[in-house]
Amino acid sequence: MRTQQATIKNEVSFEGRGLHTGNKTKITFKPAPENYGRKFVRVDIDNSPEIEAIVDNVVQDTAIDSLRGTTIQVDGVEVHTIEHVLAALVGLEIDNVRIELNANEPPIGDGSAKPFVDILLQAGLDEQEAQREFLVIDETINFTVEEKGVQIVALPTDDYRLTVMIDYNNQALGSQHTGLFNLENEFITDFAPARTFCFLHEVEGLAEQGLIKGGDLDSAIVIVDRDLSEKDITRLRNMFDISENVELGENGTLNNKQLRYKNEPARHKLLDLMGDLALAGVNIKAQLLAARPGHQSNIEFAKILRGLYKKQQLTRKYQDVDKKGVVFDINAIKKILPHRYPFLLIDSIIELEPEKRAVGIKNVTANEQFFEGHFPERPVMPGVLIVEAMAQVGGILLLNEEAEVGNKLVFFTGINNVKFRKTVQPGDQLVMELEMLKGRRSMFKMAGKAFVKGQLVCEAEMMAAVVDK
Repeated sequence: MRTQQATIKNEVSFEGRGLHTGNKTKITFKPAPENYGRKFVRVDIDNSPEIEAIVDNVVQDTAIDSLRGTTIQVDGVEVHTIEHVLAALVGLEIDNVRIELNANEPPIGDGSAKPFVDILLQAGLDEQEAQREFLVIDETINFTVEEKGVQIVALPTDDYRLTVMIDYNNQALGSQHTGLFNLENEFITDFAPARTFCFLHEVEGLAEQGLIKGGDLDSAIVIVDRDLSEKDITRLRNMFDISENVELGENGTLNNKQLRYKNEPARHKLLDLMGDLALAGVNIKAQLLAARPGHQSNIEFAKILRGLYKKQQLTRKYQDVDKKGVVFDINAIKKILPHRYPFLLIDSIIELEPEKRAVGIKNVTANEQFFEGHFPERPVMPGVLIVEAMAQVGGILLLNEEAEVGNKLVFFTGINNVKFRKTVQPGDQLVMELEMLKGRRSMFKMAGKAFVKGQLVCEAEMMAAVVDK
């Protein structure tokens, strides 16, 4: 895999119709500076709004939902069906590119990533000086949707490899598998040309939903999974405005569409997986295994990868040495929080999901200053300090992504529903879990729980504001 970032040398364009919207559209790829990333730009809208291709911007409640394509949105501006474009960029290892569109969906072309790959190769690749960032998977990540038979696994490896198996309990397609093990040698020839597919029984339903308005027999493989009547044929011809005959091919596809590979559907699912996982926003070093993947499951796994990437970014930002099982040690915590002895009440952060959840540790020793007066003969950690320790974990959750953390403070504006369940004594290890409930601009609401040996000792709801010093 390339170690330095890359963009393209020249501007290139491609025109066609969007698969689902049917809109005529022109896509233009333009060179971009280092660390720009991959951004879609709607030039048909005032001020040409940019939408970064990251999973944070994915929406699933649009007409084109995550079952049939991937849509990103910022401030109500959308771009649909972006997965083939992103797969082309991942496959060619292009990190920085401005992707301009004069409509809300890229052209479908032949239903594969090949049209985009071809014009990007014409543009030429320009290697940049900045180093590429990688999400390095160092332990197994497993994602399962049991009711759909979906499983995606990421395994540690110092490379980028994908293996996909599909099996939809459909005799017309059967069970297929494929694998990409060398991006540079295999992507362009063996995967970019793999076209999208659907079953005949799905076509009418998609059309009734207002989808595949730009679809035709040149932009997808239609797998025939039932007998065709004359009435069916007439309806299909009218639906897609087809003048030629429509018939069941000997190979099980509509109009005997010739497959480019025996397992072309599996290869296309691998292509979709590549494009969707690009939304993690970072290059991935992992062995990825996927059984029956679809856009919805791909997006959920991309969210997991993006969360892990943010966590690794933060650890590198504040902590000089990686420590297994620790996100932030005490030295990193001091870079984020302004508290110092005797009021710094957390020793480490052991779990962190940015913007969602943090888990912190406080090792309670007999040397704590407050035990001198609370109470000398029977030391008990003051309840107010347990709440303060939870609040400091909350402060880490709020401040960890601040660009200028040294210029920010967290002020707690309210604490509700505080309950103390058990006492905390010297020798106890206080494990504090803080979960984000609401966040709006600089105001936040969190739920906190503290445990000793798995038993709940304290809980509370906390309101806080992030302010300038």
